[in-house]
Amino acid sequence: MNKTNLSINLNKVALLRNARGSDYPSLVNFAKSCMNHDICGLTLHPRPDERHALSSDVIDLANLCKKNNLEFNIEGNPFNIERGSFRGYENLVSDIKPYQATLVPDKEDQITSDHGWLRGGHDDELKLIIGRLREDCKFVSMFIDANIESVNYALEMGANAVEIYTGPYAQLNKDERVSCIEEMYEIFKYTKSNNLKLNAGHDLNLENLPDLIDLNIIDEVSIGHAIITESLIHGLDNILSQYIKIIR
Repeated sequence: MNKTNLSINLNKVALLRNARGSDYPSLVNFAKSCMNHDICGLTLHPRPDERHALSSDVIDLANLCKKNNLEFNIEGNPFNIERGSFRGYENLVSDIKPYQATLVPDKEDQITSDHGWLRGGHDDELKLIIGRLREDCKFVSMFIDANIESVNYALEMGANAVEIYTGPYAQLNKDERVSCIEEMYEIFKYTKSNNLKLNAGHDLNLENLPDLIDLNIIDEVSIGHAIITESLIHGLDNILSQYIKIIR
């Protein structure tokens, strides 16, 4: 039976902290609370404007994960270079040597990631970057749309993992998701047949996650927004216990 792991994205906690310009809530303390549950690790997605996760947060949580034998996943656009207090994506990966680097093609003015990588003039440079990143982490994952062409693109670029963008799936109602999930399963099988680690993420929550987990093929899901939102209503320990029950 395939085991699905849960990585918790703590960007929204950082966003809440930054709203008051202090260290409250403490990202490290919140991370430690998450570690009381059966998670595989933590995720942060720093952006150049540092509107939520700071470069220092990435270093702090990466060190915390290593001390506790957990995985750290740093998401971000690999073309984002050093600017001001932002260290730059490649520099951060070099600094922390994370378990996983997830490359996302987001623009600076995007509220959140809304599509996967597409072929373009950046291909040659992206392939070189991936080659460098693979020297510093176990997995380099490309954030891609759910289609075979995108899987092939990730293979050509040299990635050894992908994160399937689940936003479109998550927006469907339960009846509509039935046919969608059948199509996604074929993509999942193709991905695994090419020896790529299979991750999934974006807009997943307690309601739409179980059907994906039941496919018994996904290696890891990364969830942040829903966990923090649901925890505001029902409490962190209660919500995390429900997520762990689903994936186990």
